[in-house]
Amino acid sequence: MRSLILGGARSGKSALAERMAMASGSDVVYLATAQALDEEMAARIAHHRAQRPKYWHSVEEPLALADALLAHARQGRCVLVDCLTLWLSNALGETDTQRYVRERDALLNVLPDLPGDILLVSNEVGLGVVPMGELSRRFVDEAGRLHQALATHCERVLFVAAGLPLALKGTLP
Repeated sequence: MRSLILGGARSGKSALAERMAMASGSDVVYLATAQALDEEMAARIAHHRAQRPKYWHSVEEPLALADALLAHARQGRCVLVDCLTLWLSNALGETDTQRYVRERDALLNVLPDLPGDILLVSNEVGLGVVPMGELSRRFVDEAGRLHQALATHCERVLFVAAGLPLALKGTLP
């Protein structure tokens, strides 16, 4: 099953995804997209690492998400991707301006045929005001388009607020 788990910052979406991975009873691969580009992000990454069970396999891949999913998705395995908005930010920040388009298309092409359970965590950033800067507007627009496209390929789409999940598609875990 493919699940898309959306929510705002500190909404509980990652915690929910981790509980779902644990409850799957499968071997878990945690696919992290964050990059420690400053001290604050390095501290966040360290905090997330410390919270995960030690027996989960962690893979750090900031850009080539489709390739990483192809390499790690298996029957009897749960791959948890956290998070797509960091991945989007990484790709939009590349000097190769077409990198994001290629990576997005690759993700959307491989997702329907991946074996095992796939949990995709992402920030819902389109609920606020329209950002003033061009890059910020592009980020919000691309995130919204990505979420819509992913939702068509996922059997379950959840929205999390205040730690409470709401099923937008499919059923609650």
